[in-house]
Amino acid sequence: MGNAMSEPADWPVASRGRTVLISSVASDSHTWNLVFLQLLVEELGCEVVNLGPCVPDELLVSECLDRRPHMLVISSVNGHGYQDGARVVRKLRERPELATTPMVIGGKLGIAGPGNTAHVDALIQAGFDAVFEDGAEGLALFRSFVGSLPARVSS
Repeated sequence: MGNAMSEPADWPVASRGRTVLISSVASDSHTWNLVFLQLLVEELGCEVVNLGPCVPDELLVSECLDRRPHMLVISSVNGHGYQDGARVVRKLRERPELATTPMVIGGKLGIAGPGNTAHVDALIQAGFDAVFEDGAEGLALFRSFVGSLPARVSS
């Protein structure tokens, strides 16, 4: 199994709605995966801001600081998501304002082929709350993760 998640009790409850920020990594120009995720997350009852492909690290950090999303979803299908994702999540986690924002990554995250999940633990250690491998199992776990996020309350 190449998927990993932290516990829902660790996820924050804050004062804004369920807005999910979806993005790719700087090196990934694919868009179909982002559109698919947007539709899926909207179907699960969340508002979505889709930043699109090839998002520079600095822009992703800035958008997260400005929007304070309920969750950040990073998707990559070019095989370099592991390197780019680890780098950008460290930058995001350096910001105290984003320290407790749930952040997940998924897709084709490496080039070693199916079943090679060596990068999963490293991505969790880098700062992601969950890592979802490409495929039906990863998608089912992602749906469960989104569904179990606590609702935010108005202040």
